[in-house]
Amino acid sequence: MSPGSESGSDLHLELTGDGGARARLMRALREAIHSGRLTPGTRLPPYRALALDLGIARNTVAAAYSELVEEGWLTARQGSGTHVAHRAALLEPDRRHSPERPPRRRITYDLTPSSPDAAAFPRSSWIASARRALATAPNDAFGVGDPRGRPELRQALAEYLARTRGVRTEADRIVICSGFAHGLRLACHVLRGPVAVESYGLGFHRSILTEAGLTTVPLTVDAHGARTEELPATGAQAVLLTPAHQYPTGGALHPQRRAAVIDWARATGGLLLEDDYDGEFRYDREPVGAVQGLDPDRVIYFGSTSKSLSPALRLGWMALPGRLVDDIVAAKGPRELWSGVMDQLTLADFIVGGAYDRQLRRMRGTYRRRRDLLTAVLADRAPHITVSGIAAGLHAVLELPAGTEQATLRAARRLGLSLDGLSSHLHPDSAMPPRDGLVIGYGTPPGHAIAAALETLCLALPDPP
Repeated sequence: MSPGSESGSDLHLELTGDGGARARLMRALREAIHSGRLTPGTRLPPYRALALDLGIARNTVAAAYSELVEEGWLTARQGSGTHVAHRAALLEPDRRHSPERPPRRRITYDLTPSSPDAAAFPRSSWIASARRALATAPNDAFGVGDPRGRPELRQALAEYLARTRGVRTEADRIVICSGFAHGLRLACHVLRGPVAVESYGLGFHRSILTEAGLTTVPLTVDAHGARTEELPATGAQAVLLTPAHQYPTGGALHPQRRAAVIDWARATGGLLLEDDYDGEFRYDREPVGAVQGLDPDRVIYFGSTSKSLSPALRLGWMALPGRLVDDIVAAKGPRELWSGVMDQLTLADFIVGGAYDRQLRRMRGTYRRRRDLLTAVLADRAPHITVSGIAAGLHAVLELPAGTEQATLRAARRLGLSLDGLSSHLHPDSAMPPRDGLVIGYGTPPGHAIAAALETLCLALPDPP
């Protein structure tokens, strides 16, 4: 390797033997360390410099460094580069036959989708609401909880959802639950027959339906959401949709398809299960109201604080057709076992006092800036990667060249990135051709780490074809 302008030690490596470039590079580095040519503490060249001198891809060098860090040969710290570990000289050159369990891969950056920034939880305003709620709570709040939920929260939600999401409901048609998954399990008690679902969606949600004995039938998904015109041919008696921001592909349900699903429900007596999980976070389009507003008697509407505030609160809600309220409450049980009464009263104060609106406005700006940074970094570092699904929500889809998704996920794990592949979200019975891609969440990393997380992501992406 010839001297260059980038920092790091110059070194001579011969990539010989069997295997791909990464395996040969790792073998050469181990040999150099074990023989003493690379002494403990030596700083290695940056990815780009070594890749240029060896005539291999930068991502290959990054992956080799990352794996050797995990094995203990190297150490890496943000801002100080990669060095030979001080204990590396004690390591054997071949650890394949060691009986010790391999070290667990350390997650440095979490880019899994649909989680908010935990550091952004509004602690001060939440504490203020909790104090007011505790001081003004009626005595019956400290008794056995009503399975419908506290009336203060149900009334606050009825007014808030009407104002912000176009939901038409009343307090006595709202049931509090501990989140969408809990609400879906309760809804299973009133569902009959097959349930249509989006071809791309969360397998966890599909498993809730199948565990309740319900068959799921996939609907095709495109840039305008689920193709609801396919519903009559499915024989389904209910359909689960994410109309505001299809998960994970990102499109909003087209107005004609919104009308079509309501027409189908009226004609067949079917139900729409509306997961409004990303309704609050919109960036490049006008607000899209809930489908529930078109016909409250044909829609079970679900919402929660999991993304707007925190999944740790375990607070969600269902706006129900009037005829289903008693059955859902009976399924929930004779008393509240899921959501703490004080959290419910605190959220009611948080909404009524305007703190919820202020928090959403603040985070909408924060997440929009992160979304913009994601697209800018990819445009600069990986212009061959197409980004979609970014008009709303907390995630984006990165389209990958065919056949590269699994290799990209492995590279990401080696670099300490946690993220999801698109193929894992495809319904196993879907007729849609699988797409290679990544589902990247930009909500979870704290603000100081998002730029470094995106730079690391670029190292895991496949090179241009």
